[in-house]
Formats: sequence, C-alpha cells, structure tokens
Amino acid sequence: MIIKRRLSAVFPGWWLVLSGGIIAMMQNAYQVWGLSALFKPISEELGFSRAATSVVQSIGRFEGGIEGPLLGWMSDKFGPRWIMFSGVIVFGIALILMNYIHALWAYYLVWGVMLGIAQNMTTTTPLRTAISNWFVRKRGAAQGTQMTLSGLSAVIGLPLITWLIITRGWRMTCVFGGILVLLVGLPLVWFFVKQRRPEYYGLLPDGAKVETTEAATKPMLDRGVQYAAQVYEVEFTLRQALRTPTFWLLTIVQIARSMAAPALNLHSIPFLTDIGLGAMVAAGMVSIRVLVGLPARFFGGVLLDRIRKDRMRFVMASAYSLEAIGTGIFLLYPTVTMIWVWFLIYGVGAGLSTAVVNPLKGRYFGRKAIGSITGVSQALITPAAIIAPIYFGWVHDTTGSYMGAFTLVAVTIGFSAIMAAFVRPPKPPAAVSDTRKLI
Repeated sequence: MIIKRRLSAVFPGWWLVLSGGIIAMMQNAYQVWGLSALFKPISEELGFSRAATSVVQSIGRFEGGIEGPLLGWMSDKFGPRWIMFSGVIVFGIALILMNYIHALWAYYLVWGVMLGIAQNMTTTTPLRTAISNWFVRKRGAAQGTQMTLSGLSAVIGLPLITWLIITRGWRMTCVFGGILVLLVGLPLVWFFVKQRRPEYYGLLPDGAKVETTEAATKPMLDRGVQYAAQVYEVEFTLRQALRTPTFWLLTIVQIARSMAAPALNLHSIPFLTDIGLGAMVAAGMVSIRVLVGLPARFFGGVLLDRIRKDRMRFVMASAYSLEAIGTGIFLLYPTVTMIWVWFLIYGVGAGLSTAVVNPLKGRYFGRKAIGSITGVSQALITPAAIIAPIYFGWVHDTTGSYMGAFTLVAVTIGFSAIMAAFVRPPKPPAAVSDTRKLI
C-alpha cells in the first residue's frame, strides 16, 4: 500500500519519459543501430549491393516526410497514445516478418515501409510531442532522460544484436526483437502514455503545484499557459511559426546535419569491418561512441533548463562543432587510432545535439502546435535524409571506400554548426489564439 502511494505521487510525465525511453531503446536498437550490424549479413545472403541495401533507411525517411505533418497534427489534435500503440504493433509484426523475406521488394516492403511507418508512429513526433506537452521548465531534463535511455539501444542493444546474428543468424535475431517489442512496448504505451496535456487531468506541467483557490476560478488550460509564460514561452500556431525566419533557419540547420548523421550511423559497422575489424569489435566501437555521449544527452538537457532561451542556440552550435571537429581529425589522419579519437569527440557532440533540438523547439514555439510544427519541419528535412544513406552506399560501390562520404559529413555538419549560432528565438506572434487552435 505504501509503495502504491509512492508510485501515484510521482508526476505522470516522468512515467511517460521512462516508458518512451524504453520503447525507443528497443526500437532504435534495430531500426537505427541494428541495421548497421544486419547490413552486411542481409546484403551478402540476398545478393544486394550496398546502395540497394541502404535504400530501406531512405524509404523510412521518405515516409517520415509524408507522415510527419499528419502525425504531428494528429498528436496535437487527438493525442499520441493510440498512434504510438498502433506503431508498436506494426513494428513488432514487421521484425517477425523479416524471417520470411527472400527478395529485394520484400525487404523494402517489410523493413523500409512497415518498420519505417512504425518508427514514425512511435518514437518520433508523437513521443516528442507528448513530452513537450507534459514539461516546460523541466523539458530539457525530461527529453535528456528519454534520449539517454534511448541511447542505450546502441550501448546494450547493438552488441546484443550482433551476438545474436553470429549465434542465431540475422533472421531469428529479428524475430526475437519483434516478440520483445510487442511484449514490453504495448503495456508501456497502454498504461503510461496519456492522450492530452496535463491540464486536462487537473495537473500543471512539470508536476507544479496547483493552487486550489485559483484553480477553482480559472480554467486549467489558462493556468498552463500562464505557467509556461514564466519562462517566456509563447504558444505559436503552425501558421504563425511558418512565418518566422527562425523556423526556416532552424530547418536549414537540420537539413544539413541530416545529410550526414543518419547515413554515418548506418554505414559505421560496414566501414569498420571493411578495414579488418571483427563484427563484435566494430559493434563495440559504435557502442562506445554512443556511450560517451549519454552524459551529454542528460546533462545537456538539464543545462537547457537553466539557461536563457536566447542562449540555447549556442549549445546547439557547440554540439555540431564537436561532431565536425571529430570527423575532420580522422580525415586528416585516417588511422585506426584516429577512429577512436573521431568516435569519442563525435560521440559527445552527437549526445549533446540529440538533447538540444526538441527542447529548443518547445521553448521557441510553445506546446500548442509543437507536433504540427515538428512534423512540417521533418517533411522539409526528408529529401536530404533520403539521399544521404544511398549516396554513402554508392560512394563505396563506385570507389571501394567511404572516405569521400566522410568528407561530406565534416563539411555539412560544420555548416550546421555555423548556421546554428544564428537561430535566434522568434518574435512573439501579434496575437496568441486559443490553446486549441493549432493551425
């Protein structure tokens, strides 16, 4: 009875963070990191080129661009719970179906289409919208905690998936993952993901105390807006956000980075095994790259909650600078030793950049239409994210090396770092509409 009371005293937003982090950890272990380990076994058994094998990641990105605005609007309008629940079901089924593919079209359909749709429905816009709605002052810490848990997908999940591939084969590795996602993910969404922002449940963001006398005379939605205004957070509609230079400059920054980071994640293990490292060693190196960034994910989020809104952009610029510097060092001195230097510096920068973007968007544009704003931004970023993984595979297929592609990583992320410093907070809209007006 005492334990039950203590659990009920925990702000429900933190259960959302914990559940979202665990689900993202399981799904990213396969969709983001696991594909790097599965890449060569799949391509070699089924006879695919590396460019062709890379297409599945681009399919998922393409779908994200199409679905992003719709999923964002649906998350704002109806809430994220049923979207995420459906996404977990599709994700689990897709992994199980990987056991039965023998042709390129089936590989594209199952991993590219089904897994891509499921990932977009679960751990991208809907989850980010939910966390942004439940936290204001502690949004950075909440997003940082969720992203830290998600990062364990590379630290724990990737070595485990690599070991399973070696001992059980890539097909059964996918089946095990599908069953695990269904058994664990569905109860977490069902019990801990809420449909609405906390005001609908008589709560304020962050678990802030509600003054009973004031709450009785003032609608909770208005109380939530006033609470957010204490940290100078104003709620934009989608249309108002699209009219700001800030939205477009931030999107350009993300487009440049999206030409590099996802493709690098996909091709890391193929690159490392190409130079003679074993599969488990390669997986361990990628895991360490992510591991060194986990403290940056968490403490970066905490830092964002403690600095002024107009200084958040400098954290983003610093993060991208570390990524570019790490990659540049390896390009100047391309040895195995320098790979460690590259991965360590890049890992810290990637951890920090993972922590900063979503809290920054929330603080800049508010909670009301954050899902729609994020979804439209995702659609605009999509073309670069589609092209990059295929380009990396094509570079290797035609030159026998990834070095040309890694040069693109350094250049584009360096550009992002410079431009990020100029992403100033937008001017408040001329009129702040009702909290239920999204567009």
